[in-house]
Amino acid sequence: MPVPAVTVLLPARNAETTVARAVESLLEGTFGDLRVLSVDDGSTDGTRAVLEGLAARDTRVEVLDGGGRGLVAALNLALGKATSPYVARMDADDEALPRRLEASVAALEAEPELAGVGTGVELFREDQPVSPSFQAYAAWLNGLTSAERLYRERFIESPVCHPSVCLRREAVVAAGGWKHGDFPEDYALWLELMDRGHGMRNVAEVLLRWRDSDQRLTWTDPRYAVRRFTWTKAHYLVRGRGPLADGRPCTVWGAGPSGKTLARFLREEGAAVERFVDVHPRKVGTCIQGIPVVSPEKLGPPERERGHLLVCVGVRWAREEIRADLTARGWVEGRDFTCAA
Repeated sequence: MPVPAVTVLLPARNAETTVARAVESLLEGTFGDLRVLSVDDGSTDGTRAVLEGLAARDTRVEVLDGGGRGLVAALNLALGKATSPYVARMDADDEALPRRLEASVAALEAEPELAGVGTGVELFREDQPVSPSFQAYAAWLNGLTSAERLYRERFIESPVCHPSVCLRREAVVAAGGWKHGDFPEDYALWLELMDRGHGMRNVAEVLLRWRDSDQRLTWTDPRYAVRRFTWTKAHYLVRGRGPLADGRPCTVWGAGPSGKTLARFLREEGAAVERFVDVHPRKVGTCIQGIPVVSPEKLGPPERERGHLLVCVGVRWAREEIRADLTARGWVEGRDFTCAA
């Protein structure tokens, strides 16, 4: 079989009711030069039979046995079998829209500095409306259509929808593939690729229907808990191309749960956290974790500040107000401050 342009890595476990549509949506797309490596990862329902039926009807589908070792092992198994220049992801309960792979490959061909692209996403679920917070996350993600903006906002949340992504295989292999550990493997891979100097962005077009359900690993697996995302941020903030990699101390704007957790992980990574900034009058003038809390007025001009400011405020409108205020006062995002929640 000739080497296809794209190999799609599609792990599946107990997905007999949805996996056929997921695979068929890829095969029916406008980009036909593909191979689908579907990993049956220890299913106990009819998933394996569904996949084998799809493979019997279309030679572009191949079924691998993942042995029930989990998502990361399944992805790396399929990655090791891929020979195409590009590898794409797909989950067993999502639906690719027709131009998904065509548009992704076109973007990667046109922009060689990119290690990968995600796409715009449409959220859906069949039992109830998608939560407003998840809708807000998708809207934020769909707006990250330039490599510059995505890089600027990489420490806020995971900036790419994992099952929408298409990646240069060589870049992923050089980064060590998906890593297994007590952290979100997709977010860690995006940060690792950018730490290695690669760009990423999302294609502006909505090209994936992304299913939400109560069984999503995002909601059920402790690796995707907020604390583990925060640990991943801290790790990459202080290494490689991170804003604290040069050993500068930092100030954390936000002495709430997010800021305190980030500060704790930063200190474990060897960073010096000198101050918290907060607007709450009961916090200003106190110490948290032995670190003084000051009001925003105590921040001087950026040229007088010897450290880097991390804005760790989870409320989007408040973060945007802080970003606008700092910019108006001469602070340069990326050089003087970074948004990290």
